[in-house]
Amino acid sequence: MVESDIVIVGGGAAGLSLAHRLPGDTLRRRAVSVVLVDAPAGPLPTPPRTWCFWEAGPGRYDTAVTASWQWLRVHSRRGTAVRRSIAPLRYKMIRSHDFEALVKGDLAQRPWIRRVEGTVHEVAAPPGCPARVRATDAAGARIEVAARWVFDSRPPHRPPAARTHLLQHFRGWFVRTRRPVFDPDVADLMDFRTPQPAHGLSFGYVLPTSSHTALVEYTEFGPAPLTADAYDAALEHYTRHVLGTGPLRIRATEQGVIPMTDAVLTDRPAPTADRTAPSVFRIGAAGGCTRPSTGYTFAAIQRQTRAVAQAVRAGRRPAPPPPHPRRARMMDAVLLRALDTGRLDGPDFFFHLFDRVPAARLLRFLDGRTHLYEDLAVGVHAPLAPMLRTAAELPWVPRRPAS
Repeated sequence: MVESDIVIVGGGAAGLSLAHRLPGDTLRRRAVSVVLVDAPAGPLPTPPRTWCFWEAGPGRYDTAVTASWQWLRVHSRRGTAVRRSIAPLRYKMIRSHDFEALVKGDLAQRPWIRRVEGTVHEVAAPPGCPARVRATDAAGARIEVAARWVFDSRPPHRPPAARTHLLQHFRGWFVRTRRPVFDPDVADLMDFRTPQPAHGLSFGYVLPTSSHTALVEYTEFGPAPLTADAYDAALEHYTRHVLGTGPLRIRATEQGVIPMTDAVLTDRPAPTADRTAPSVFRIGAAGGCTRPSTGYTFAAIQRQTRAVAQAVRAGRRPAPPPPHPRRARMMDAVLLRALDTGRLDGPDFFFHLFDRVPAARLLRFLDGRTHLYEDLAVGVHAPLAPMLRTAAELPWVPRRPAS
């Protein structure tokens, strides 16, 4: 059995971010040993993912950032465009393989961090005993690690019940056009000039890396993902008829599904994976880092893992704080319910929010960092009748498991 101070389960964004931030010693100057248990490579390579976030000035992962923008734009479904500068912030795009290469290269230089490849089967914490992580490696050999603290980034086996179950599902093309089409200084966050579905909403998302290249995504908020053919048809329509790209070459694709649910919004998320195991914690998306109303996750992961690393350095119990304030989670619950019931016109709501709220305040609002008076200043731009009706009924809506 291997013994360690800390075990991190999962080598995705959350697990790697935490390992990257953990110090080599605490205030007591004792080396902190860390074991990172990552799943062995499967027969197929893990599809690359793209994460976006905003921050001011130089950042921790800037050498892995593909591109960044100071200007953001939103198009209404009628074609009206609003463009906003977010200075001193920049909207940054980072690809998973670049992020992993940066962090793993750094971890290789840290002797107090040991990386182990294995499929985790059990995380247990008997009362009065160290937590134990049991896994098997690619050859089937058993791995067991005992630790004081375990940080588990794996998704739960059974999603918790919720009042609203929507999905943010998308497919993106990395394209190259023959003629200059894109403005590399401006990222299009939401372009509602797409055919709107009967339930939910859709939009285009464009992250240009040059005048000829961009990531172009088609995204829906709705009850179920589309087929690959349906996504490609939507992207073909968007690129050809909305953006007017002309002939293009698809260099790569990406696809994903992000749950948009109030399962962890209306109640404070439990800080541990198991209430009887106070030494085991959920982190990352499994720990509530995904903002349900937007799908943004990466910045919340950084806040959460930074707080854990600070607690470890200070010698405190490193329980991850809730990634989003309770008030923000309650507002998300109301918004999701209003969208799901059809009371709220999603394209008009998001466009007017971007049009009428100062960019700096809106981004703080999306990060859950606004004060109450700022939340109220944002809220006056929402249609009050459907939002108030939804807020009044929400406590009486039963939670149900995901279908």
